[in-house]
Amino acid sequence: MNQQTYFISQITESDDGVNALLARHHADMRAGSPEESCHVMTGDELRAAGAQVFALRDGDGQVQSIGALKPFGQAVELKSMHTAREARGLGYGRKMLAHLLQAAKDQGAQSAWLETGSQEAFAPARSLYHSAGFEICPPFGEYVEDPLSTFMTKRL
Repeated sequence: MNQQTYFISQITESDDGVNALLARHHADMRAGSPEESCHVMTGDELRAAGAQVFALRDGDGQVQSIGALKPFGQAVELKSMHTAREARGLGYGRKMLAHLLQAAKDQGAQSAWLETGSQEAFAPARSLYHSAGFEICPPFGEYVEDPLSTFMTKRL
């Protein structure tokens, strides 16, 4: 894995590497949360909701991280942030988050929102979001209070 070089691009059509990582993300989320607390979306659901899907590829061209921006009024919701297990701890998630937030700003979004798990397995994700300036907030949009969810927001 060549981690010195990376590039992030928006995915506008089906991509095998992105689909594989989305499938792993979907399986992980479904395995760790009961259905009523699992808000993960498939690639088709993301596209149907008008979300922009992005992929971070390492210098060898392998998809190492994914993320999506789903329109939410004058804001965006971050969806499907996921880094491949073997690439965790290399900074790819932080790079993807920075890219998503900049893309949201460039599109005129005033804020970014997200839902993530409240379980221990999600502690690294919550820490990443907190370090990027996200703050805990009440449920937003169609979400409802759930002890297995943490809701966060950031002004852009």
